[in-house]
Amino acid sequence: MTVRTAYLGLGSNVGDPPTNLARAIEMLAEKGLIVRAVSEGYRTQPVGEILDQPDFLNAVVAAETELEPEGLLDLCKSVEAEMGRETGLPRHSPRIIDVDLLLLGDVVFESDRLALPHREVATRRFVLVPLLEIAPDLELPDGSPVADLLAVLEDDPDQAVTLSGRLPFD
Repeated sequence: MTVRTAYLGLGSNVGDPPTNLARAIEMLAEKGLIVRAVSEGYRTQPVGEILDQPDFLNAVVAAETELEPEGLLDLCKSVEAEMGRETGLPRHSPRIIDVDLLLLGDVVFESDRLALPHREVATRRFVLVPLLEIAPDLELPDGSPVADLLAVLEDDPDQAVTLSGRLPFD
């Protein structure tokens, strides 16, 4: 089995977001991921189809795993389900937890359920800022430096992120 570093994007805007993110990280570890780094929390305005909802708290986790893409996606979805994330709601609805698989080493993968790298990794400041916090020299599988991707979004007022501070995770 090959051990790879997975980068997971977490978000929450229902209930107690700092606690929700911390609990999701604990559950990921309980399910076998070796958590190596956790970014600080970042407050962001909602993006997508539903803008009239509370701000999100977002973070990124770096974890080691031997899981293949679909298996890791299943693990992420199981954490969401166990934490009570509702399914069947419109895309971009408020949610107690969102666990997105952003990158898995240098894997490029596409199925009906998953694309790696994540389709929106290069266009979401709330993903790029915490990614760079924990992996400043990170590159996408195609060799694109993540720092260069963030530089393209720097002047976009709709992509503001505000440092919220450390999550209550040990």
